[in-house]
Amino acid sequence: MKTISEAMNWRYSTKEFDANKRISDEDFSQLKDILHLQASSVNIQPWYYIIADDDAGKRRMTKGTQDIFEMNKNKLLDCSHVVLFATRVYADDAYLETILEQEDKDGRFAKEEYKTQMHQGRKMFLDIHRYNKLNEAHWMGKQVYLSMGALLLGAGLLGIDAVPMEGVDIQALDEEFGLNEKGYTTVGLVALGYRNDNDINATLPKSRLPKDLVFSKA
Repeated sequence: MKTISEAMNWRYSTKEFDANKRISDEDFSQLKDILHLQASSVNIQPWYYIIADDDAGKRRMTKGTQDIFEMNKNKLLDCSHVVLFATRVYADDAYLETILEQEDKDGRFAKEEYKTQMHQGRKMFLDIHRYNKLNEAHWMGKQVYLSMGALLLGAGLLGIDAVPMEGVDIQALDEEFGLNEKGYTTVGLVALGYRNDNDINATLPKSRLPKDLVFSKA
């Protein structure tokens, strides 16, 4: 397995995938673990993932690549797997109770009072974003981006190519998968697989601002 530095230098936003190569079940299981175990603020876990791993599923994903997003269609058709990242837009009381009871079931609370404190603390942070900042949905969406970033690193460590895509029709994907009815909306897609030898982007050097412009010492 690559080191983190090696993986970050190796990975790039893949523009052309080899349609004949597939991610093994073992490797994709590890990628799913990244998504499932990802951290989120106050453990709010606002994400929902839809995975396409066959031609029919990937064609459904292309509903989001109509018109101005046509340039992303072949990426979805030729890659091995596509992950749709969705975010919850409203954390109602029933959802908060679901999280709390799962935490209790998993042994997070040595005392009943700790359970109460966790619930109150989570509700406090949620209310700050809901009522003071008026950005509940945006706050939860940011948690989903943490998950997307972790997936890209994990894929790189496993030698799997990937490209994140916001260049999709969010409304079309929401409608295709009935996400709004479930209380979610699409954030973006990540296509995963293996690069095509003809992908020009694979041979281009990385370009990042110098470290002295992005790091400083406190």
